[in-house]
Amino acid sequence: MIAFDNVAYSYGGGELLSDLTLRLAPGSFHFLTGPSGAGKSTFLKLCYAELLPTAGHITLFDREVRSLNRDEVARLRRRIGVVHQDCQFLDHLPVSANVTLPAMVSGRAHGAEDLADLLAWVGLSSLADARPPQLSGGERQRAAVARAVIMSPDVVLADEPTGNLDWEMSLRLLTLLVELNKMGKTILVATHDLNLIRAAKAQLSARVLRISNRRIQLAGADL
Repeated sequence: MIAFDNVAYSYGGGELLSDLTLRLAPGSFHFLTGPSGAGKSTFLKLCYAELLPTAGHITLFDREVRSLNRDEVARLRRRIGVVHQDCQFLDHLPVSANVTLPAMVSGRAHGAEDLADLLAWVGLSSLADARPPQLSGGERQRAAVARAVIMSPDVVLADEPTGNLDWEMSLRLLTLLVELNKMGKTILVATHDLNLIRAAKAQLSARVLRISNRRIQLAGADL
């Protein structure tokens, strides 16, 4: 689904990531850990072709990213939902319009009933007409999850999605990600929260990857 083959990425004259070889298989659940500045966000950007590797090869859905033109990249990105830590919304639009924005941009119609079901799933039915500034941090993150999955992607990438949330809301967001995985979605969550990882591993089989010394390693069982 997403495969890295001896991938490296350099930034500012120095190598940030090097010798990355791994595969995110369909239906798998991964956590990505590592200290701040280790390259977790960069790795996620490589996963959806926001960045291109400076060495090696990345394959998205059996397509080598270097061979893709802009339109082809855009089409492939519809199969990847991204949840950013600092999720950005259009403050003048209601939550419902912000959630459906990716579908509108791509020209895909989304039925009112489907949207209602999605907002109910993330627990935001009563806030469909609210503006983003009215939402709490947890509500914004759940809206971000809804927006990320509005196109029914095959892969969901989340960059520190619980970084600004309390533990109760973190668990609620984790539940949504676990449910997506049980629906067959491939999930990759970048996080520094080991308690969140432990909570997930109690519910499913999750692979834990750690960035250390520019490389990705399988984390030990101590997690």
